[in-house]
Amino acid sequence: MEEGKFCQWSVVRSLLAILQWWAFNVAVIVMNKWIFQKLDFKFPLTVSCVHFICSAVGAYLAIKVLKVKPLIQVDPEDRWRRIFPMSFVFCINIVLGNVSLRYIPVSFMQTIKSFTPATTVILQWLVWRKYFDWRIWAALVPIVGGILLTSVTELSFNTYGFCAALFGCLATSTKTILAESLLHGYKFDSINTVYYMAPLATVILAVPAMLIEGSGVISWLQTHPSVFSSLVIVLSSGLLAFCLNFSIFYVIHSTTAVTFNVAGNLKVAVAVLVSWLIFRNPISALNAIGCAVTLVGCTFYGYVRHVLSQRPPGTPQTPQNQTERLPFVNDKLNDKV
Repeated sequence: MEEGKFCQWSVVRSLLAILQWWAFNVAVIVMNKWIFQKLDFKFPLTVSCVHFICSAVGAYLAIKVLKVKPLIQVDPEDRWRRIFPMSFVFCINIVLGNVSLRYIPVSFMQTIKSFTPATTVILQWLVWRKYFDWRIWAALVPIVGGILLTSVTELSFNTYGFCAALFGCLATSTKTILAESLLHGYKFDSINTVYYMAPLATVILAVPAMLIEGSGVISWLQTHPSVFSSLVIVLSSGLLAFCLNFSIFYVIHSTTAVTFNVAGNLKVAVAVLVSWLIFRNPISALNAIGCAVTLVGCTFYGYVRHVLSQRPPGTPQTPQNQTERLPFVNDKLNDKV
């Protein structure tokens, strides 16, 4: 009886974890798009900087004040030799995501982000000379095909936004691969990751943001009709960005890897639907089909990756089945900040 109640509570806890993760993720994406489109605050570097500052403060409070997670001690030398390069790529990844949101609809941006597994595999194959099981390459076919169909039929296509989203996939893949080597030996959870990386990312981004967007932000402050309420929305997006990091930490510890992967792909579908209901960006039938094919391909990729990871420990690694460092589609570092 007690065991049955425990199983029921585990299911409920997993469901609640997934729902709050979806809620924070969709809220951050939609609010960022609202800031760029409705508030006419077209400064993605500044918005990213606000997110980093809020996340750095939130992580400090969570670890130092609320004691939610113990602080993982890092050698001072490693902060610059190992964490700084990760923070730099981390920063580029978030900035490119916000730049793409300025120019293209949420639905298109989210679909392109699903291209990350393909860019990760291709980067490891080209740069690190890794070899992968043929099933991994087969699983990438629907992802690539869906992205191509979505791009060709996108009614609100913008070259700048498309390139930013595509290079954002490359940055995400690079971050995932670097995490394996640079952070080796440190078992970071999402809160500790933000604790160390967000302050460095703020330092990296602050100067370019002031130089490139400083005059535009000042002009916006002087001419916008409702500055106070708009700034509240911008700051709220930063608070939601930190809550998203916390929700990722919770959902990872409440679900299995397969559930996390499937829920991540469904999260993209939810984000696309909610953004369409709010912004009403035009979506053609072929475009919707391309998005659906991409999400199905991502789910299939996650399944193949899971099957390959279940091999017995003694299975020899050959050029045909060497699949280390393969991330799930929605890797636990992908949604940070």
